[in-house]
Amino acid sequence: MSSLLVSELQSQVTDRSSAVCIVGAGPAGLSVARALKRLGIPYEQFERHSDVGGIWDLSNPGSPMYHSAHFISSRNTSGFYDFPMPDEYPDYPSNRQILAYTRSFARAFGLYDAICFQTAIEHVEKDGESWLVRLSGGEVRRYRAVVCSTGTNWHPRLPRHEGPFNGEIRHSVSYKHADEFRNKRVLVIGLGNSGADIACDAAANADAAFVSVRRGYHFIPKHVFGIPVDEFANNGPQLPMWLQRPAMTLLLRMVLGDTSRTGMPKPDHKLFETHPLLNSQLLHYLQHGDIKAKGDVKCFDGDDVVFADGSREQIDLVLYATGYNMAIPYVPEAYFDWDGGRPKLNLTAFNPRHKNLFGVGYLETNSSAYTLFDRVSQMVANYLHDQEHHPDNARVFERHLREDRPDLSGGIKFVESDRTKGYIEIHAYKKYIEKLRVRMGWPELVPGFFDRVRPQVGMPVKISA
Repeated sequence: MSSLLVSELQSQVTDRSSAVCIVGAGPAGLSVARALKRLGIPYEQFERHSDVGGIWDLSNPGSPMYHSAHFISSRNTSGFYDFPMPDEYPDYPSNRQILAYTRSFARAFGLYDAICFQTAIEHVEKDGESWLVRLSGGEVRRYRAVVCSTGTNWHPRLPRHEGPFNGEIRHSVSYKHADEFRNKRVLVIGLGNSGADIACDAAANADAAFVSVRRGYHFIPKHVFGIPVDEFANNGPQLPMWLQRPAMTLLLRMVLGDTSRTGMPKPDHKLFETHPLLNSQLLHYLQHGDIKAKGDVKCFDGDDVVFADGSREQIDLVLYATGYNMAIPYVPEAYFDWDGGRPKLNLTAFNPRHKNLFGVGYLETNSSAYTLFDRVSQMVANYLHDQEHHPDNARVFERHLREDRPDLSGGIKFVESDRTKGYIEIHAYKKYIEKLRVRMGWPELVPGFFDRVRPQVGMPVKISA
């Protein structure tokens, strides 16, 4: 037994060694729960907040969500497998609609009853072939496996710039509403898709708005010929990258023109080599002078921010939209292999260092994550099921994980950055794991695949921790 847990708690361990522990009840954790439930794998799920939804719940402490946030991928390409978003939703649903949809998913598949809310996981430790999990109330439970699904956007990355500053400095994780910008001169540093959204809020509400970028970005409009751009891409022929990229580049030039005319620097990379900006609204504000693009920040100087080109602007509020570090704080750091702030996971879920310690949701991709979560969750569930019922097949899968290192880039040479270290191209990933599914003899995801789990017969019941 773990000497650390025993010495700290002097507590009797509750045996749940036939069950799986799922940490987190956001979209990834719910996807895992549905997959385990379908195969009759006992599990217990823990959520530190009072309801499901993860970052999409603005009332969840530490959530990076803000009132104007919308889904970055479209309604018809973004839902859980075999559980489409409502037809009355707009092309790009709001954060409130995504939260309602996520909760309706949990209700439809009877997932609420197996979730212990307002219970955080404080520590996970390996003990022989099982895992000891300490709950926030102090109880320690033993499980056969642990699935970490607590998400990626909880630990803000906050750079430091030299010099004194008289204004306010914040990370975008603290930003909630556009009213925070009123009567202020605002600088947003960083331009991922969330940073672009927030910059638009500043453009529409601040006295003056600026956005600082270190490199140029490729812009992609949310609609092409009136169709959501991801639907347009998915429903057309799947072209090889050497043909797809120039075709899309030409289309974007025809639709958007030369975006450097707005003051944005020209991209220093090819299309798709890093995350493009799915935001034509920012171009609108740049074109109308409601926000101004600036280069990298050199330093602060009292009331001013000084930029690398020597220019300066008087600023009241600096908002760093500089992303997040992935972290799994309740698991010892050495249990995962970390690279650039990202855990290195085989096929985005399987820990190469420790059997039955999984991470679902710790990935970067160029498409909606929800449908991907379902495929990953089903892989994990099939493997856990094989351990109990088809051990020879499980060993084949383990050998495959050790020996095979697939290229999941889809032929794209990604820009060197921490964000792209574990980046996967969605079509390459889906194609690979489908071949693997066939090889392992696992069932195919088809419409109706999960229907039989909806009746809550013989499934886990609500836990009292």
